[in-house]
Amino acid sequence: MKMNLVQAINLALKQEMEKYPSVILLGEDIGKDGGVFRVTEGLWQQFGDDRVIDTPLAEVGIIGTSIGLAIAGMKPIAEVQFDGFSMSMLDQLYNHAGRMRKRSQGKWHVPLVFRVPHGGGIRALEHHSESLEAFFTHMPGIKVVTPSGPYNAKGLLISSIRDPDPVVFLEPKRVYRAIKEEVPEEEYTIPLNKAEVVQEGSDITVIAWGAMQKVVREAVAQSKYSVEIVDLLTLYPVDRKTLIDSVKKTGRCVVVQEAPRTCGYGAELVATINEKALLNLEAPVQRVTGYDVPVPLPKLENYYIPDATRINKAIENVMSF
Repeated sequence: MKMNLVQAINLALKQEMEKYPSVILLGEDIGKDGGVFRVTEGLWQQFGDDRVIDTPLAEVGIIGTSIGLAIAGMKPIAEVQFDGFSMSMLDQLYNHAGRMRKRSQGKWHVPLVFRVPHGGGIRALEHHSESLEAFFTHMPGIKVVTPSGPYNAKGLLISSIRDPDPVVFLEPKRVYRAIKEEVPEEEYTIPLNKAEVVQEGSDITVIAWGAMQKVVREAVAQSKYSVEIVDLLTLYPVDRKTLIDSVKKTGRCVVVQEAPRTCGYGAELVATINEKALLNLEAPVQRVTGYDVPVPLPKLENYYIPDATRINKAIENVMSF
């Protein structure tokens, strides 16, 4: 059946809730209203107040309660309405969710999924368009996952729910309804440590994740070069082997991220490539990123987010080095 990202995530939540009574949802407006993006639509009607819990407007309370429930044996799936609202939650994610297994010497673990609508591109207000993946990947003990389309969203979310440790699940809101793919009705999983080579190529590797995958594919469709596209899917733990094998094969690389440039996740990938594949490179790795400013309001948003023109310019620069 063809589905968009919202429908695929909703189906994964529904099937896991039907299979595991311990799976519960917490978040603002996720019940009767189905969430701000309608991702949880219909689940309150099916599972009721005890398992689809409309919380107060209190992000710290949502994450703190979810961590406690997870330690007690439940499988909470907590939602924050927008990535920018998660900043107050980082304290408990970093100091408690990510450390609990180590702190308790393996006695307790935190099977928590933290769903985060991620990134810009929907002409939203301030604090509604951030890309904070670098914050989450810097937290030991926490996996960070970001799907790029409906098919991998369902498989990755099911794997995240079944994982025994905390998972931050970054949902690219820009493509919630922009892509439709065939998504099997039956359950399936996608491992949380494996990148995907979306398109084979021989001239240059382009690495991206989340909403930037769609932009990269649009850019590459215009390119005269043979471009290999790598979709990371999981940012931590990252599949270094797949991206290094690709760069060794092509000898050139561009990394695309929506987040600001300085200390962004793409810099970690460039460092990894330099450590593992420096002698295979024919040119320096180039990054296409957001800018080191707050995400601008709608009038300027399209100038901030990497587009096909900027990506193809970077490909041309690397190819002509």
